[in-house]
Amino acid sequence: MSEISYVRGDATAPSVKGVKMIAHVCNDLGGWGKGFVLAVSRRWPQPEAAYRAWHRDRAANDFGLGAVQFVQVEPYVWVANMIGQHGMRTGSKGVPVRYEAIGTALGRVADRAAELDASVHMPRIGCGLAGGTWSRVEPLISDRLTRRGIPVTVYDHGDTA
Repeated sequence: MSEISYVRGDATAPSVKGVKMIAHVCNDLGGWGKGFVLAVSRRWPQPEAAYRAWHRDRAANDFGLGAVQFVQVEPYVWVANMIGQHGMRTGSKGVPVRYEAIGTALGRVADRAAELDASVHMPRIGCGLAGGTWSRVEPLISDRLTRRGIPVTVYDHGDTA
């Protein structure tokens, strides 16, 4: 079993060889405009366009908590739009993060990463705007990805850890 690697840097610019999958958490409302998605959109327009179309056509597809949309953005780079957040705001109903949905989505990411022989790269998913805690997310990553031998790198951006 491999361990999660932690580095300081930009999760949208992994510097390893081979196929890379950038995984991040999206909400189930079709909103794209705050947090890590801004970094994704600065590099590639395709993930946002695909997510918005996926949400718009949700009556005819699998869009919903736990679903994942895989978008190829470069010959060796994929972005995994994972639906792991219900709503967008922390309020009377608690935080938007949905750990079970993130776990389900990570299982789907693991399957695709194994097919592509890809490494997986991500920020601390579910812990920013979604309001989750890393102590709850990290075991999901270990269970769904690293236990299967899929290399995972988690990126801390800037001066925060």
